[in-house]
Amino acid sequence: MMRALKVLFLCCITLLVNGQKPFKPTSADIFDAIQKAQVLGSVLYVAAHPDDENTRLISYFANARHYHTTYLSLTRGDGGQNLLGTEIGDLLGLIRTQELLKARSTDGGNQLFTRANDFGYSKHPEEAFKIWNKDAVFSDVIWAMRKTRPDIIINRFDHRTPGSTHGHHTGSAILSYEAFSKVADTSVYPEQMAYVQPWQPRRQFFNTGWYFYGSEENFEKADKSYMVSLDVGAFYPAKGKSNGEIAAESRSFHKSQGFGAVGSRGSESEYLEFIQGDTVGTSDDPMKGINTTWSRIDGGKPIGEKLKKIEENYSVSDPAASIPALIEVYKALGKIPDDGFWVPMKKQEIEKIIAWCSGLFVEITADNYNAAPGKQVKISLEAINRSPVQILLKSLQMAPGGQLIELDSTLAPNQDYVRELNYEVPTNAAYSSAYWLKKEGTVGMYTVDDQLLRGLPEAPPPCQLKYILEIGDETITYHSPLVYKQRDPVAGEVYRPFEISPKVFLNFADQTLVFGSQTPKQISLAVKAGAGNIKGNVRLKAPEGWHISPEFVPVNLETQGQEKLIDFTVIPPVGQVTDQISAIFEDSLGTKAQGYSVQIIDYDHIPIQTVLRESSVKAVKVDLVKTGDKIGYVMGAGDKLPEFLGQIGYHVTLLNESDLAGELKSYDAIVIGVRAYNTDERLKFYNQNLFDYVEQGGNLIVQYNTRYRDALDSKMFSPYALSVSRNRVTDENSEVRILAPEHPVIKGPNAITSADFEGWVQERGLYFPDQWDDHFTPILSSNDTGEDPLDGSLLIAPYGKGWYTYTTLSWFRELPAGVPGAYRLFVNILSLGKRAEP
Repeated sequence: MMRALKVLFLCCITLLVNGQKPFKPTSADIFDAIQKAQVLGSVLYVAAHPDDENTRLISYFANARHYHTTYLSLTRGDGGQNLLGTEIGDLLGLIRTQELLKARSTDGGNQLFTRANDFGYSKHPEEAFKIWNKDAVFSDVIWAMRKTRPDIIINRFDHRTPGSTHGHHTGSAILSYEAFSKVADTSVYPEQMAYVQPWQPRRQFFNTGWYFYGSEENFEKADKSYMVSLDVGAFYPAKGKSNGEIAAESRSFHKSQGFGAVGSRGSESEYLEFIQGDTVGTSDDPMKGINTTWSRIDGGKPIGEKLKKIEENYSVSDPAASIPALIEVYKALGKIPDDGFWVPMKKQEIEKIIAWCSGLFVEITADNYNAAPGKQVKISLEAINRSPVQILLKSLQMAPGGQLIELDSTLAPNQDYVRELNYEVPTNAAYSSAYWLKKEGTVGMYTVDDQLLRGLPEAPPPCQLKYILEIGDETITYHSPLVYKQRDPVAGEVYRPFEISPKVFLNFADQTLVFGSQTPKQISLAVKAGAGNIKGNVRLKAPEGWHISPEFVPVNLETQGQEKLIDFTVIPPVGQVTDQISAIFEDSLGTKAQGYSVQIIDYDHIPIQTVLRESSVKAVKVDLVKTGDKIGYVMGAGDKLPEFLGQIGYHVTLLNESDLAGELKSYDAIVIGVRAYNTDERLKFYNQNLFDYVEQGGNLIVQYNTRYRDALDSKMFSPYALSVSRNRVTDENSEVRILAPEHPVIKGPNAITSADFEGWVQERGLYFPDQWDDHFTPILSSNDTGEDPLDGSLLIAPYGKGWYTYTTLSWFRELPAGVPGAYRLFVNILSLGKRAEP
């Protein structure tokens, strides 16, 4: 029993989701929960990334069938792009994690992950396994299966087709396929058995469809003798929505990827191809022969019968009338053997239903959204019982470290109970941050030592209230996270997660600082008090060769939240180097400690996220010669290039529609941001003015666009024809060959050699053109191992008196990462026309 409880505690049901408005169930929600409590079936859906999941199928199993339905995404989507803002890498993974949680709260599913990092596109699963550490990811897949005990497993992708699609996709199916026959073997990752029990799923499917066959016509002709067809077009009268509408709402939470979907209604078919396990016919239920009732549990059949009667007698206008019968079910659950999975899970479900039926609302809020260890927080408890059932609030306890407060206070019907308390955060309390980012990982893996944290979408709340209620004659324990709530004049009631944070934050203005010369720069550092009465000195620590002044800056911040901006002057060493400069706080006693920076991710569709890191800045000295000065820039998706062009001395102007329609000849170069034509439909209307600018001697650089949503017409962005493909070079260490060594972009002002292509990150380029007009000169060539060369990553053409460049190199990753060669080459592109005429 204890093994199961350890695992379930991490995903226990609370009456308030951390950092979000509390869910306020309708009577129809309660009825649906009573129906779900009668079903003991589990489904695991497996894929590689956020957005890979089939929300129609997840919603169908969770809502129409009431199965415990879980989506296992191997990664958090760190390697993609961000259509909402400039966060990429692990910060984007944090956003997409929260988007998945919102999606699951919409379609009724649950969410799990592995420790695999989405390092970018992979052309073959073997490459993915090598970078990921296959054994570690495989152990996480086994762990997910043992935790969720699926009766059936559904793979989004086909394990038999390596090399035909994204390596992560096929890799997810291969790992799931291999795990199916290993999960019940206790000698496989035996350390997991301290927390879970052996389990063997009954069967496994591949969620196929016409898109895997190339066309609907091909799929129509395909052999379907091994496929189960499901009509997932259910309509839910209590919700007033069809399954397709719920699925679209769920998918539309993938906002950072621009995956808003339109709801559908009516009959819709999904196909599950049988892969392994107990065979099942084409017209059969995929759960055929699997007992999903309470009778699958020893002594459970009477509980199922009791719940069925509660469903039959349920009053939409009086849910509280069901509480006595629900209490009897709760008591009966305590008398049957604990199977380590269904019994504790269903017990939590019944606890939730009882609270819902009573109209119980319990909320605990802090007077600030953060506090440092050892500091006192004023908190407010509100509790109300909106039913005639007698409820006694017996005791409260704050965790971690809080003392038990005995109350024995009756919650009178519809009478608000409010109590103000003081809570001291323990001095040894851990700081709040995404658990998988706390330790340094590898390119392919996050480091998570705690087995119980592995796979969770996020850690349990750092502080939460444990309160014990006596409802009728039964005692039940609940938990609510400590949150911060404020009144916003526009949004009204706004919630934010409560966090445990350092007593002082040291935030660099930039995460990467690039020096293009020996000219000194100022580093700005924002010092913010995480607690009151902060006194001490702030210092910067740098490797030998860097010169920093002053030696330290004294700070004195009296109140929590107070900030002070301080500046240091930095002179780089001679030569090309890449180092880290860190910030250190020295308190009034002379104790030095590594500083911490905080980054806030704040979007309306997800809870506010706080990322805590050691306070440091990547400092890069590049041997760089530049010509020209004034750059016009059209922002693209997740674009930070203007910031970094400014760091190396360019004056960058962000161009709006009025600018694009006006006179452009004053700009030495104009840069169109990555995927700008995909994200701004109006941009194409200003092309002629841009082409006129080039023809009169200007320099236009267009970063790559995709064929997303429709076939991309090169006339949208190029004066000459070119065809955009989906080709890419994913190995950032692949050889780059210079095809035109005498071209001005290679000759100067920075002489480009093969050394300039060392240290690039994630990929060489993506969405390469595969055909182009003869006016273009291909400058570079590269390819992944075993593939033909791709020559379209940098195409340059003279046009009139000026230059036009189309480039699919991943500048949006390389410049923020401080890759020296990327800066040298990009400056050469910006300098076209300043050294030589076309």
